[in-house]
Amino acid sequence: MTRVRVRKAIIPAAGLGTRFLPATKAIPKEMLPIVDVPTLQLIVEEAVAAGIEQIIIVNGRGKGTIEDHFDVSFELERTLRDRGKKELLAVVERISQMVRIVSVRQKEPLGLGHAVLVAREAAGDEPVAVLLGDDLYDCDGRRPAIGQLIDEYERLGQKGVVSLMEVPVGQEQLYGIVSGKVLADAPRTMHIDDMVEKPAPGTAPSRFAIVGRYVLPAEIWDILARTKPGKGGEIQLTDALKELAQKGGGCYGLTVDGTRHDAGDKLGYLGANLAWALKRDDLRPGLLALMRRLVQEHN
Repeated sequence: MTRVRVRKAIIPAAGLGTRFLPATKAIPKEMLPIVDVPTLQLIVEEAVAAGIEQIIIVNGRGKGTIEDHFDVSFELERTLRDRGKKELLAVVERISQMVRIVSVRQKEPLGLGHAVLVAREAAGDEPVAVLLGDDLYDCDGRRPAIGQLIDEYERLGQKGVVSLMEVPVGQEQLYGIVSGKVLADAPRTMHIDDMVEKPAPGTAPSRFAIVGRYVLPAEIWDILARTKPGKGGEIQLTDALKELAQKGGGCYGLTVDGTRHDAGDKLGYLGANLAWALKRDDLRPGLLALMRRLVQEHN
């Protein structure tokens, strides 16, 4: 088997963001900020830190501001330069120089599997990383979350790897749930033998959910191409991964060494903002004081 390094990542960003209306009426949910950095930029930075060389963003109608954000902003850069704001200029210039961005359009909302498949031509039938914009991972100086999956993909002989998290009882129906056996020599890695998308209450095969990060071998492209619509009438990535696990080269799950924040949930989004703000020396003291005051005022 020819070994091909994971060089490209897909970030699906075509959703409508209805859970964050009215804020997302005119602003893509992926551009909502975590403090002062768009959520999507944090995802891109994670991929770049893991060694990804090209990002394929799967866009939808009305998402042009995503492309603009990662493009050169000549007028803004010139203004900052003329005003001597060197630090802000460096921040802005870094965004456009960060990585090669390719944008493709998902014309219809036909599911996550379809969104990934739309990127096939840009990916060139290579193995790919997939990062969902609703899931933020804070690995705090450790290997980025997607980098941990890439390392495991290589260690296992270029097998599919997904990020796993054990969810509370009763929340299984919100996720793709897997079953399998934990490896004796790698307690954070599971050999997956089955998976189901959003199982009915009481039917989940386990409480281990797939959460927002995937490293997929090139084999996945042909599997996705023949995957029929499933749950909700959509082409589910989970269905393709199930075939990969049971009939293809195999699929594994890795519990990432880090903290996951669900930025697609309002409380999770607020939590992510607080977590990132508390890591900043310019914000931490004032934020702690503000939180103490607010707690006292609302008790």
